[in-house]
Amino acid sequence: MTSIFSGPLSPGAATRRASAATALALCGLLSLTACGKVIRIGDSTDPSTPAPAPATSSAAPTTAAPGQGAGNSALRVVDSTAQDAGLNGTGGTVVGAAVQETPPKWVQLSAVTSPQLPVAHLINVNQAALYRFDGDTAGSGESHCNDACAAKWPPVIIKEGGNVYLAGVDPKEVAAIRRQDGKVQVTVGGWPVYRFSGDAGPGDLNGQGVDGRWFTVGPAGQKAVH
Repeated sequence: MTSIFSGPLSPGAATRRASAATALALCGLLSLTACGKVIRIGDSTDPSTPAPAPATSSAAPTTAAPGQGAGNSALRVVDSTAQDAGLNGTGGTVVGAAVQETPPKWVQLSAVTSPQLPVAHLINVNQAALYRFDGDTAGSGESHCNDACAAKWPPVIIKEGGNVYLAGVDPKEVAAIRRQDGKVQVTVGGWPVYRFSGDAGPGDLNGQGVDGRWFTVGPAGQKAVH
């Protein structure tokens, strides 16, 4: 499995990576569009809206501008990887058929190619392939995979107020919806995103084409097929 943005490291690459965490820290002090954006769950937001600085106290935030969201009703989409932000681990995501009982604190969406699927498709930080469902409608704000369906096709959920880290994905394509069970699900290009319980490890694509309605998802929400 190969990242579509990987390549030989040029001189000074290590220094640039080391400085990435500093740049992300500055995002907390400066409202820079390049640092990412804040999305309000279930809303369509203007991708040009910069992410506001995080609250510095436990006091409730003031009224947010339309489309920005506030407090736990919002997620932050970060145009950089979790590793560049100084994070290790998985954020709390699970693998394969394991039940995601507690929403992870953060998730990462990475665009990759693989020998089995040489077109760009998304994986999570556990390198599990991510899918979209033809039974959904892009931009509808809802998922049509619930209950038994969601057990087979676990939605990519995240804790309210969490961070979505990106690698090879345009932040403007990422948003979130509120599911029937109240959990928050990540969307790409307006499409709710899922895992497949039949994928046990990195590189598995066992969900591709299932029932003629499930397909790996590309970095803009498109079907990632040959």
